[in-house]
Amino acid sequence: MPEQQLIVLDPTGFDRHAEHTALRAQGPAAHVDILGIHAWAITDPALLKELLTSPAVSKDGRAHWPAFEETVATWPLALWIAVENMFTAYGADHRRLRRLVAPAFSARRVAAMKDDIAAMVTSLIDNLAGLPQGQEVDLREHLAYPLPIGVISHLMGVPEDQRDAFRSVVDGVFDTTLTPAEAQANAERLYEQLDQLIATKRGAPGDDMTSLLIKARDEEDGTGLAHQELRDTLLLMVSAGYETTVNVIDQAAVHLLAHPRQLDRIRAGDYTWEDVVEEILRLEPAVAHLPLRYAVQDIPLPDGRTIPKGDAILASYAAANRHPDWHGHTADDFDVTRPSKDHLAFGHGAHFCLGAPLARLEVAEVLRQLFTRFPHMQLAIPSTHLRPLRSLISNGHQSIPVRLGSPAGS
Repeated sequence: MPEQQLIVLDPTGFDRHAEHTALRAQGPAAHVDILGIHAWAITDPALLKELLTSPAVSKDGRAHWPAFEETVATWPLALWIAVENMFTAYGADHRRLRRLVAPAFSARRVAAMKDDIAAMVTSLIDNLAGLPQGQEVDLREHLAYPLPIGVISHLMGVPEDQRDAFRSVVDGVFDTTLTPAEAQANAERLYEQLDQLIATKRGAPGDDMTSLLIKARDEEDGTGLAHQELRDTLLLMVSAGYETTVNVIDQAAVHLLAHPRQLDRIRAGDYTWEDVVEEILRLEPAVAHLPLRYAVQDIPLPDGRTIPKGDAILASYAAANRHPDWHGHTADDFDVTRPSKDHLAFGHGAHFCLGAPLARLEVAEVLRQLFTRFPHMQLAIPSTHLRPLRSLISNGHQSIPVRLGSPAGS
């Protein structure tokens, strides 16, 4: 084993892939500093899967992290560990909260949204086609952002006049360059928006998940949601259903434009848009690192070290997805022909993302329509010049300037 060193994670995400290589060089787990907090970053996929399904690992910092109280007061990422929803719940409490949310993402409900999603994509593509030819267009702003916002707003019943405000504050949740004061102010604005949404749906309930969760809040049999659980469950669903899908659309579009030969094979029908989605989720997961989990007991590591009880654990999905033990010497390459595209982009075990089928549907549909409608689209700058989001969590670009070219059939 190489000598262990403390790796300070870059909050700007400037060169995340080099950072992930450095993490993997430390063995299955690396000592990291994440905005002043020390944790074990797990980069070995087999170990990560084991820990994600082990009762020896908890997401409840209040119960299982001795540093919780002192950390939550000043840490810029406090919202990620302090929310009271299924994201931070453990054991029976997690199962209770997940049961309340799961109906929103049932196979029946997702299938029922398929036509609506296709129509949303068509409308956005039509808007792009109506722009002056030759004009430089930011694909993230005009396509990757508005589709997930529209879909999650439809699912949650977010009124049109509240959507822009949600986008602004959710972006702040994923920005790891904010100061503690800025992060606190952003959290306060986010809760104001959530309270406004709750008030709106109380006054005019509908066939949406917010109305169903409010109804669960009002149940008096002890199985419903407490008030803070309601707010934080809405926070989780709006933020997770929006920002992550934006990044997958972003990364998929960029890699296809940067690899035209692979794009040609997809257009020829040799491979599917669903193949693209899985390879992008493997290569560029929307969430690079997910804070935090905690050791409920001492956890022995394969290399002889031990994660002590009470230490924080960081799921480093992006580093694990590119591990050469999993995907060989080409693990860093974009390759839709890859036989196995297994990944951990949606997590693993009890906390596996409920919205995975919906996200997959959205991304495949937007890619299908985008690259069919604009066969001559090109990046306006080399892909290597695109600026990453200022985040060690969120894996996307600040913008994606493209030239669309003539729409098909014009």
